[in-house]
Amino acid sequence: MPKKDKVILRAYKQVDVFTTSPLQGNPLAVVLEAEGLDEMQMLAFARWNNLSETTFVLKPTSPLADYRVRIFTPEKELPFAGHPTLGTAHALLEAGLVTKQPGVIVQECGVGLVTVNIQPERTLAFAAPAVTLQTLTVEEKELLITTFQPAIIETETMPVVADMGIRWLMVRMPDAQSCLTMVPTQAMIKKLQIACRVDGVAIYGAYPSGNPADYEVRAFLVEQDKLVEDPVTGSANACLAHLLQANNFPDGGLTSQGYHVRQGTQLHRDGRVSVRFIDNEPWIGGQSCTLINGSIYI
Repeated sequence: MPKKDKVILRAYKQVDVFTTSPLQGNPLAVVLEAEGLDEMQMLAFARWNNLSETTFVLKPTSPLADYRVRIFTPEKELPFAGHPTLGTAHALLEAGLVTKQPGVIVQECGVGLVTVNIQPERTLAFAAPAVTLQTLTVEEKELLITTFQPAIIETETMPVVADMGIRWLMVRMPDAQSCLTMVPTQAMIKKLQIACRVDGVAIYGAYPSGNPADYEVRAFLVEQDKLVEDPVTGSANACLAHLLQANNFPDGGLTSQGYHVRQGTQLHRDGRVSVRFIDNEPWIGGQSCTLINGSIYI
């Protein structure tokens, strides 16, 4: 950490992402003035803050970007993550950010430039970065099936590794209720993370028609030797959008226009993610609200 005489007062917010109601989404810490902090200081603050992610806003290096952001978990830096993207954009707009293009935010991060649209009713949506979908090896499939017993895996849509800078093992369940009743253990998630070389495991299942949401999503990872269920996960939902598109939208064509996801149910949260397809590309949207607005000394 910096010496005491170099400590600077910096603008800071904590926002709740993918919700309009405080305490129902995924919290994010945002340091709006991070110039002068090095990587170790950022990581130390992310550890101290102990949220799933903390973001640090910097001057952009690209002339096209409105700002640059670095994203840290308590363990490492991420090249991209969804809820930090939307939460940081929300925090900056609230703080008075004037964008280079009306109605559009361009974020610079580890995967390059990410576009965020400012939509009606305070919704922000990011263009899902390109994804690589990788089929599992025979050994990985066998491990997955063994690990998930007695839960049932939907066999018509085989699990894949979705690589978006952050890597998710995407596993479809027969329905939303199967997704909700899945009981993971630290050992099983850690085993899959190591074997499949992924950052986490995301499971999903479809709701019957007529429900407010079309899919339930849950995302698990082992971090700091603890099993963590992420309340609402932008990157996993972005990977899911690409995956559903690659599989020609198996749920009655519903997703060819757009769909809605609920996440965080088992954590007593009510995260909501909206997905729209514009020019055949998925945009991952949600709303945010600010819970803490002030400054910090780092």
